[in-house]
Amino acid sequence: MGFSKDFMWGAASAAFQVEGAWNEDGKGPSVWDVCGRNRGIIKYNETGDVACDHYHRYKEDVALMKEMGLKYYRFSISWPRVIAKGTGEVNPKGLQFYSDLVDELKANGIEPMISLFHWDYPYALYQKGGWMNPDSSDWFLEYTKVVVDALSDRVSCWITFNEPQCFIGCGYEAGTHAPFLQLNRKDLITMTHNVLLAHGKAVKYIREHAKTKAEISFAPIAPVYIPENDSKEAIEEARRKTFSMRERGLTFGLTWWSDPVILGKYPEEAYELFGDDMPVYSEEDMKLISQPLDFYGMNVYYSEANRMGDGYPENRWQGRGHTDVDWPLAPEVLYWSPKFMYERYGLPIMITENGMAGLDWIHLDGKVHDTYRIDFLHRYLLEYRRAAEDGIPIKGYMQWSVMDNMEWALGYDKRFGLIYVDFLTQERTIKDSGYWYKEVIETNGENL
Repeated sequence: MGFSKDFMWGAASAAFQVEGAWNEDGKGPSVWDVCGRNRGIIKYNETGDVACDHYHRYKEDVALMKEMGLKYYRFSISWPRVIAKGTGEVNPKGLQFYSDLVDELKANGIEPMISLFHWDYPYALYQKGGWMNPDSSDWFLEYTKVVVDALSDRVSCWITFNEPQCFIGCGYEAGTHAPFLQLNRKDLITMTHNVLLAHGKAVKYIREHAKTKAEISFAPIAPVYIPENDSKEAIEEARRKTFSMRERGLTFGLTWWSDPVILGKYPEEAYELFGDDMPVYSEEDMKLISQPLDFYGMNVYYSEANRMGDGYPENRWQGRGHTDVDWPLAPEVLYWSPKFMYERYGLPIMITENGMAGLDWIHLDGKVHDTYRIDFLHRYLLEYRRAAEDGIPIKGYMQWSVMDNMEWALGYDKRFGLIYVDFLTQERTIKDSGYWYKEVIETNGENL
């Protein structure tokens, strides 16, 4: 069975991580441009001011994507590049950049997949309360309308929010991502509900107003617990832990974000845990939040795990294989995540991010020989194919990432790309993994 003939092979990036040009051509600042600057929070006080300079080099980058045989490029729109203050006056030069990028992709045989929000929240709206403000979902709808009206004649695949667990959980609970805050549970729940409303309003608008037939989802992180063995009992225990609010906590709970969007209700466990802190909403609100989706997008890099008695998480014992951001090698997660998510939510599955950070460099022969990344992707894709062979409808795979970039608060040390970027010269080099991935795409995964 394997991968379907129309399987969507691609790679992904995010605006803040690659574009640079942070204050050019009318772009407004984002929370990442402002809140982490010169505070010793981001490694080496790095910024995204230049990043990969994709804003100026997008034609070169698209040519490299074509050389790697990508069929899809998943990228995000920078909200403050399109509307500098988040609402109000549209920035024509910012919108034109994305229109030009879409045209360049399509001219090279690559289909665009747009993520409306990948963490670079307009700083002007943050100053008005951000996701705490009851108007925040309408702000997002206003921005969505601008992008959809301008690009939906050429773009058919849309992601509303990327990893809401991270921009709320890391940004407002753990304080490790912009705007680097630690808020109380009640505020976090309020923000969650406003994000979910924004998602629903965006889906509804895209569905009703897109100029081409739209396929829509969102992209939460969705690592699961891997069963200890193949017994029915072990599988059920892994499933229970995967969907338990008690195991996963508030902002990183899978059901906390996905149950409202797909099942039209918050998980019962949440009411037991959070009581009076739960949001008050109308039936119409939840109907809006649970607008029908076409597939379930999910970002998966590692498996979840409990911490054992000796302090080690059960999937991260000392000496286990791991990536340069210390995520454990766990290829089976690309079998169990699609399986568990499909069985619970009943939607076709797309891996919207998967990849690894490695210690890459240019070798003496001028190439980047990242055999470990090839092995990593090979293992994970074999498991993903196994899910398809077991009857799970899988739709696509977006490798993270198309090029090395600014890895948020970790700066530029963590290289995830299929393309090596020399951040001093901006010279690009396709890694061995990029050429390997090209063969995977050309054979539709039959060479795995």
